[in-house]
Amino acid sequence: MKTLMDSILRDSIRRGRFRVVWPDGSETHYGDNTGACAAIQIRDSKTLLRLIWNPALTFGEAYMDQGIIPLDGSIFEVLGLLLANVGRGWREVPVLRWNVRLGMLQRRFEQANHLHKARRNVAHHYDLNGRLYSLFLDRDRQYSCAYFRRGDETLEEAQTAKKRHIAAKLLLNKPDLTVLDIGCGWGGMALTLARDYGAIVTGITLSEEQLAEARARAAAEGLSDRVTFELMDYRAVNQTFDRVVSVGMFEHVGVPNYQTYFETIKRCL
Repeated sequence: MKTLMDSILRDSIRRGRFRVVWPDGSETHYGDNTGACAAIQIRDSKTLLRLIWNPALTFGEAYMDQGIIPLDGSIFEVLGLLLANVGRGWREVPVLRWNVRLGMLQRRFEQANHLHKARRNVAHHYDLNGRLYSLFLDRDRQYSCAYFRRGDETLEEAQTAKKRHIAAKLLLNKPDLTVLDIGCGWGGMALTLARDYGAIVTGITLSEEQLAEARARAAAEGLSDRVTFELMDYRAVNQTFDRVVSVGMFEHVGVPNYQTYFETIKRCL
């Protein structure tokens, strides 16, 4: 691993002075000995292997975990020297091109979000005690980007603006329009559409915690007759609706499922 990393650095660091202290205590110097200088210690072989596999991601993580320690300066000097030399990106370094291709194949495999895997992924992230999310979300628990039109809004104001903005795009121009909310979260968007715009909404989620919270909120607001929440994958929906909304859920679909996702939306409209 040391030999491979040495080859990567020799091919990458052409300017400046960059010193690396390896896990075995030896050190190597790179660059042309002019201009900026920086040094790091790579503390263990595991960090070294991770750097070779995915340098762009691992470098930051290893710094946080103290697998990489800046020497004779701060992390800023190290980053400055690296970026000055590898501004074109790690993927352009010849010895790492195979790594990039393997990474693309790995991501493709990981994004094959079949039904069982989708449920497991959602449970891992969202089936946590709701008090955790209350620490950093607004009261409505909106888990997607807020809309700061002016820039000085509170989080509550910006999330309300986001929901109104989406509702306007849905063109809910008459009462009792049916809406499917794919990835409804804790129910905030669905409840807003029913309460403020007169829609009849079906919200679907794969999180049992979100489902329980959303149903409880609908009951508390007296909206259970206008909002229905179900534990369901979007691919299992067989009803049709006047509108479909999906906020911040597309990132979970996975590239291999994009076509299925949009075919499902088309079928549901």
